[in-house]
Amino acid sequence: MGSHDGEADELPPPPPVPPDVVPIKAEDVVGELPPNKPVKPKKLPMARPGVGRKGQSIQLYSNHFKVSVKSTEEFFFHYHVNLKYEDDRPVDGKGIGRKVIDKLQQAYHSEVSNKDFAYDGEKSLFTVGALPQKNNEFTVVLEEASTGKTAANGSPGGDDSPGGGDRKRVRRSYQPKTFKVEINFAAEIPMSAIGQVIRGEESENSLEALRVLDIILRQHSAKQGCLIVRQSFFYNNPSNFVDLGGGVVGCRGFHSSFRGTQSGLSLNIDVSTTMIVKPGPVINFLLDNQKVDHPSKIDWQKAKRALKNLRIKTLHANAEFKIFGLSERNCKEQTFPLKQRNGNDGDCDTVEITVYDYYKKKGIELLYSGDLPCINAGKQKRPTYFPIELCNLIPLQRYTKALSTLQRSSLVEKSRQKPQERMTILNDALQHSDYGSDPMLRSCGISIAPKFAQIEGRVLQAPKLKAANGEDIFARNGRWNFTNKKFIQTCSVDKWAVVNFSARCNVGNLIRDLMRNASAKGIQMAEPFEVFEENPSMRRAAVSRRVDDMFEQIKSKLPGAPKFLLCLLPERKNCEVYGPWKRKCLAEFGIVTQCLAPMRVNDPYLLNLLMKINAKLGGLNSLLQIETSLAIPHVSKVPTIILGMDVSHGHPGQSDRPSIAAVVSSRHWPHISKYRASVHTQSPRLEMMSSLFKPRGTEDDGLIKESLLDFYTSSGKRKPDNIIIFRDGVSESQFTQVINIELDQIIEACKFLDEKWSPKFTVIVAQKNHHTKFFQNGSPDNVPPGTVVDSVVCHPKNFDFYMCAHAGMIGTSRPTHYHVLHDEIGFSADEMQEFVHSLSYVYQRSTTAISVVAPICYAHLAAAQVGTFLKFEEMSDASSSQGGHTSAGSVPVPDLPRLHEKVRASMFFC
Repeated sequence: MGSHDGEADELPPPPPVPPDVVPIKAEDVVGELPPNKPVKPKKLPMARPGVGRKGQSIQLYSNHFKVSVKSTEEFFFHYHVNLKYEDDRPVDGKGIGRKVIDKLQQAYHSEVSNKDFAYDGEKSLFTVGALPQKNNEFTVVLEEASTGKTAANGSPGGDDSPGGGDRKRVRRSYQPKTFKVEINFAAEIPMSAIGQVIRGEESENSLEALRVLDIILRQHSAKQGCLIVRQSFFYNNPSNFVDLGGGVVGCRGFHSSFRGTQSGLSLNIDVSTTMIVKPGPVINFLLDNQKVDHPSKIDWQKAKRALKNLRIKTLHANAEFKIFGLSERNCKEQTFPLKQRNGNDGDCDTVEITVYDYYKKKGIELLYSGDLPCINAGKQKRPTYFPIELCNLIPLQRYTKALSTLQRSSLVEKSRQKPQERMTILNDALQHSDYGSDPMLRSCGISIAPKFAQIEGRVLQAPKLKAANGEDIFARNGRWNFTNKKFIQTCSVDKWAVVNFSARCNVGNLIRDLMRNASAKGIQMAEPFEVFEENPSMRRAAVSRRVDDMFEQIKSKLPGAPKFLLCLLPERKNCEVYGPWKRKCLAEFGIVTQCLAPMRVNDPYLLNLLMKINAKLGGLNSLLQIETSLAIPHVSKVPTIILGMDVSHGHPGQSDRPSIAAVVSSRHWPHISKYRASVHTQSPRLEMMSSLFKPRGTEDDGLIKESLLDFYTSSGKRKPDNIIIFRDGVSESQFTQVINIELDQIIEACKFLDEKWSPKFTVIVAQKNHHTKFFQNGSPDNVPPGTVVDSVVCHPKNFDFYMCAHAGMIGTSRPTHYHVLHDEIGFSADEMQEFVHSLSYVYQRSTTAISVVAPICYAHLAAAQVGTFLKFEEMSDASSSQGGHTSAGSVPVPDLPRLHEKVRASMFFC
C-alpha cells in the first residue's frame, strides 16, 4: 500500500474541465474563496434506484395513519413571541407561557381575528393566515400565575409557610399577575410546502411546515395535561405507570409525528416510555430512592441532590413550589423570623420561631417530621420552609439521571407488548387523542384516517450457512444449531488458565464440561495450567488491588504469559472487576480473556461461551455459503472492506462522560465474517466521528488508517477497491454530515496512504431508534425474519427500506431502518437488501439472525467494552496515545489505553 514520503507537499495539477462545464472566472469569486481551495459540491442522500422484487409476498399493517390535506393554498404565518412580567423581567417556563397565550387568545379574540394559534411554549407562534397587524403588543392578566419560581416572583410560601421575609412579599404571589406580550411577524410559510414533504423534496419551507404540524400535536397534548417530551406525550394515568424501584417510575405514553412517505403524508403513532419521579409523599420517595426502611437511615446529603428542582404540592395550602434544598437543622430546631402585629397600632415585631412551633400554632400536628430536615422552597438567603410530611411530589416530573442495570432490565421486561396488544393500544391512543377536534388542524384542512396503513412486504429467504467439512446449516425462523456439527475454523487453546474472583461454583466440573463441549465442536483445548482462586482477604479491597493481586499470582506460577484466561465473576451484571480486568488483560498484557458468571451452566450455555472464545482466538464458527462460493454481488470478486461505525454515549444522566467512537472493519477478504476494531474517545454527546482521519506531520493517527492497513496485510496485500460503510446512531438531520464530513475524512485517509488510490464508496445508515412497526395481517405473531419493506411508509424519493432480519420472540419486533445515502458501487435494490440480510447471519456470538448488520453490532460491543476501561471517577488520570479529541475551549477528553499489539487485530469484543 502506498505511503506518505514526508517530502514537501506539492499541489496536484487541477483536474481537466468537463466539456459541458463553463469555468468561473477568478474575478467573479475574489474575496469569497481562499486560494487553491476549490468548493466541493455538497453531497445529498441518493434517490431510490428501484424497488426490490425478491422474496415471498406478505400482507402487513403499519402504525402509520394516512393524513389528508384539503387545501394547500393558504400560508402559515410565523410570529416571534416575547413574554415579560409587568416590570420587564423575562418569563421562562413553557407552562406559564402556554397559560398566557391561551388567556390572550380568549381576551383579544377580535383583535387577532379569531385566529387559532399553534404555540411551541417558548418563542414561536404560528397562525393560518396573517394577524391584522405585523407587530402586536398585549397586556394579559392571569388570576392564578403560580409558576413555581421562588426568587424571581417573591417567596411562594403564602400565609401558611414560615420564612421568606415580610408578609407583603409573601402575599403578593397569590395576587393576579400582569404580563406584557409582544407578537411580531417573522416569516410566512406556504402550506404548499407540505406537498414538497410528500414528494421528498427537502427545503427550509418543507421542514418548517412539518415543524408547524408537529407543534400543533404537542400543543393539543399539552392542553390535555400531558407531559411533553419532544414528540412524545404522557398522561397522568397510573395504569400507564411501571414501578422500577428507587423512587423511579416508567411512564408509558405515545409518540406522534407527521412524516412524508410514498403514500403521502402520514401520522406515525407509537408507544413511548419515559422515566418519572414516583409521585406522592416526599418521604416515601426518599425511602425508595435510598432503599432504606426508616427516615432515620436517610442520607440527607444524597436526599438534597435527589430533590433539587423537583416540584411539590403542599397538603395544607394546596399550592405548588419548586424545591431548592433542605434546611440545615431539623424541623424542631430550624428557626425563622416571624413578623407579628404589636397591638392595634399596626407596628410589627419580629420574633424567632421554629418551623415546628409555627405549624403547631396553626393547628397542624406534625406526626413524624419534627426530627427531620424541612423542605426549602425558597433560596439560600431567603428560605421558605415546609415540614417534609406536608409535601407531596407532583405527578409527571421527568427523572433524568442514569438508571441502574436492574432498573433498565425491569423497564424492558415490563414494557413489552405483543403485536396485537400494541395495535389495540395504538388504536385507542389515536381515538383518545381526538385530533379531529383540534381547531388548528381543522384550520389547516387536515384530517387523519383511523386505519393502520396496509402494506405488501416481502420475506427474503434465509442464507445458507456452512460448518466444518462442508456441512450445510439451515436456518429456520432465524435460528440454527450446531447439533452434530463442528465450527468451520477452530483455534487451539493450549496455554490457558482459570481465575476465580469469588464466584461460587464447582470449577473442576466447569472445566471438564467446557473441554468436553470444545472437543465436540472441533476445538483442541488442553488442561488449564492452573486455577487461581482469589485470596479471601482481597474481597473487600479496592478493585484495582484485587486485579493486581490476581496477576501477581499468575506471574508467580506460570512459566510465561498465557494465551487465554477464563475469568469467573460473582455477578453477571454490574461486577466492578470486569472493566479493570479487561483493561489489564487487553491493554497491558495482550491476553485474550472470556468472563462469565457461572450461575446456570449447561451445554447450550457452554456452546455460546465457546463460540465467543473461538472467535476471539481467531477462529470462525460458521460462514455464509455465498461467502465460501464467492457469490456475493460486488463483494466476492472485487476486494471489498466493510466498515461498521458507531459512537457510544453515556446513559442519560451521564452527560459529562466522554463519547467513544468505534470502527470495526472486515479482514481476510473475500470473507465478510471476521472483523477487528479501533476505538477512540471524543467529546461528550458528540455524534459525528472526529478521529477518522488525524494527520500529524507525516503520520495519520486516525481510526481508518488501522483498518485499511490491516485489510491490506490480511487480504493478500490487496487494497480495497470497494469500501462499504455501515453507520449507526445518526438522525435524518445528520445524514448530510455523514456523507460530507465523515465520508470525506475516510477519503482523505485513503489519499494519505496512496494519493492515486480511488476506491468506490457505499454509505448506509442503520436506525433502530425510530417508531415504525409492522404487524401481520390475520396473525397474532411478529413478522417473520427476513421481512423487508421498501414501499408505502418509506421515503418518497430516497433509497431506504425497513428490514426485520431477526425472529421477535418477546414483545413487538422493531425493524431496522436502512438508508443508503451514497452508492458508487452500484447495488440494485434487491442486491442491497439481500446483502444487508446476509450480514445479519455472520454474527459469531450466537446462532440467531440479529436485528441489525453484524459490523454495527460489533462496533457497539467494541465501544462498550473499551469504555469499561475508564471508570468515570478515574478519567482525569487516564493517559495514552489513543483517542482524546476535544473541541476548543472544552475540558480535555481522556485518552483510552491502546490495545496491546497481540490482541489489536483480534475480535476481543466478541
